[in-house]
Amino acid sequence: MSENYQDDMPPVTFDTLREIALSLPDVEEGFTHGNPSFRVREKFLAVLKEDGETLALKMDQFDIDMLTALEPDIYFITDHYVGWEMVLIRLPQIHPDDLRQHFEQAWRRRAPKRLVAAYDKASSA
Repeated sequence: MSENYQDDMPPVTFDTLREIALSLPDVEEGFTHGNPSFRVREKFLAVLKEDGETLALKMDQFDIDMLTALEPDIYFITDHYVGWEMVLIRLPQIHPDDLRQHFEQAWRRRAPKRLVAAYDKASSA
């Protein structure tokens, strides 16, 4: 995953995150507990934490366990998130392509099947 990260690449910022999130169909930006967040058809995807550099993202538990074990400098959880399918991501540490992949995967898990199918059809055209 992050082995492709280049030191001369600028770190991921909230603007990068916003661009990735809003590039997916029906993703809306809003607020959760006063922090910027993203949803697809009112289903939660992610929230930017108070520090402005940490993203809490919906993710499958298997992937959370794998990523937090392999790359703890990027992916982690706190006691608050134990038992939830959420991973914390240090935005300045992640490669934008990896973030895009994780965000799209979260979107695919939460978006209606018809929306995902339409997206895939349009993407393959």
